[in-house]
Amino acid sequence: MTRRVLITGASGFIGKRLIAEVAAQGFAVRAASRDPSAIIAASDVERVAMPDLATPADWSGLLEGASHVVHLAGIAHGPGTIPDELYTRINAEAVGELAEQAKGVVERIVFVSSVRAQVGLSSDATITEQDPPAPTDAYGRSKLEAERLLVKSGATYTTLRPAVIYGKGVKGNIAALATLAKTPMPLPFGSLDNRRSLLALDNFIGAVTHVLDAESAANETYLVADAEPISVANLVSAMREGLGKPPHLVKIPTGAVKRLMKSLGKEADWERISGSFVIDVSKLMKAGWQPSVETPSGIVDMMRAENGGA
Repeated sequence: MTRRVLITGASGFIGKRLIAEVAAQGFAVRAASRDPSAIIAASDVERVAMPDLATPADWSGLLEGASHVVHLAGIAHGPGTIPDELYTRINAEAVGELAEQAKGVVERIVFVSSVRAQVGLSSDATITEQDPPAPTDAYGRSKLEAERLLVKSGATYTTLRPAVIYGKGVKGNIAALATLAKTPMPLPFGSLDNRRSLLALDNFIGAVTHVLDAESAANETYLVADAEPISVANLVSAMREGLGKPPHLVKIPTGAVKRLMKSLGKEADWERISGSFVIDVSKLMKAGWQPSVETPSGIVDMMRAENGGA
């Protein structure tokens, strides 16, 4: 019997890498995107159009002949720019509909949720799966509701809650920090020794492919991050190392930097930079997953790749 994986959101940052890895493992791939022409062309990849998730969707055609699903599609975090009800519709209700239609049809759904389904921008305590979920915005709440609907459907699933993912082509906060690192000016992050967990794209792809078939991962939820967190000072230093530049960080009292960020209306950005955010990934590692990339070297490699290196 052909083992076929339906990957939704297949033209995105994660999907493009996941297609190649799943195909290399011998799966047939049905790659779905709103724009199928944006999906990588390969002989073992079937490119198909995604339904419009803003309205109730019929998934039956995409599910026909599929043995597994990896659901990546959804609205990414965009504070203040997206109505709450759209997050709910696309990130939650559409997942429930997919799960209901996939029950009894596929062996497993791997749902890519987010650590934001569990916690806000920072946490003084180490984050574990045992913590009661407490999302702080519409994006996180929509992901948590999707998880609830997935469980309610009765379909066999594995939910992954990744930390912020980095790698070549990344967008969002990591890309913004990388842009700062590319400038010649000194940056006021020398005193930021707080630790934050990040996730290399290669490590995340490894997590998805591991739980796709692992019997012990059925109906489980896992946090996913690199094995060790990194301080913001070391993160920026690694970025500049990847660019062949010295760190050029200066130590400024954090209170002064905080006041500056607040005056610029960047309080949320300050919390992302200055707060602790340490994720315990022991549950997934005990299930057999082993991250292959350490954050500092992963950041160096990302910057080299973005700068035209290997």
